[in-house]
Amino acid sequence: MKQVYEALNWASSFLKEHGREENVAQIALGFVLGMDRVQMLANLRQELTEDEWREFKQLILKHVDGEPIQYLIGYEEFYGRKFLVNPNVLIPRPETEELVFGILDRVKKRFNVGGAENGVSRLDCVDIGTGSGAIAVTLKLEMPELNVTATDISVGALVVAENNAKRLGAEIRFVEGDLLTPFVGKERFDIIVSNPPYIPLADRKDLSDVVKDHEPESALFGGLDGLVLYRKMIGQLPKVIKEKALIGFEIGYDQGVAVSNLLKEQFPLAEIEVVQDINGKDRMVFAYVE
Repeated sequence: MKQVYEALNWASSFLKEHGREENVAQIALGFVLGMDRVQMLANLRQELTEDEWREFKQLILKHVDGEPIQYLIGYEEFYGRKFLVNPNVLIPRPETEELVFGILDRVKKRFNVGGAENGVSRLDCVDIGTGSGAIAVTLKLEMPELNVTATDISVGALVVAENNAKRLGAEIRFVEGDLLTPFVGKERFDIIVSNPPYIPLADRKDLSDVVKDHEPESALFGGLDGLVLYRKMIGQLPKVIKEKALIGFEIGYDQGVAVSNLLKEQFPLAEIEVVQDINGKDRMVFAYVE
């Protein structure tokens, strides 16, 4: 029977041969053995049982056929927490962790949170197109002073997001609806955050089959130029933001100028910044309006 290191070596080579990422081997085996990466490396000589080897091999074969490993094992890690995922939701990406960090950092700088004199004890925040709930849940857990609302047009996605919020102990209000439409003329927010579908339809051919054949298209594509949902959301913003507001969007690597221009047209006096991700690509646009 195979030992841990032999199973990892086989899977890494097999994945590489088939053009898949080798780190999937560690994710899959960690899931089967109930171990994290450190525990696995400390137990490289441990023998797998027949059942463990069979389950591990199945995961690797299914992933090579194109199924995302996160859907196969049922979760993805985000900001140090496990979020349940299934084909109703986009799999959270590391770049989106940077969006969350950017929002938290700017909220601390821009708003006097915590009930201090002249400060605010609560801030109203909305996450548009919440998917798995990764952004909304993380913001609430990292900054409990926020009143967090999360929306999605997909009922299936909201079920996943609500489940994640409950499991992780985040008190969030969930609303079914199209972008900011449920709030127009009814509610206003201090913070608006969104990682909307932003891939242009023409780029579909360049995506990995793991992504385009399995993740929900409604969470990937943003029309012909990828900007359809930004235009709609930014058009709705004046009707849903408070006098002083922070807006944060995740964007495609080549959309920084376009999205910041859309915001400038709507809010000529806003402070707008395009921020790069850890790989040096434009990935976030923040706007501060007052």
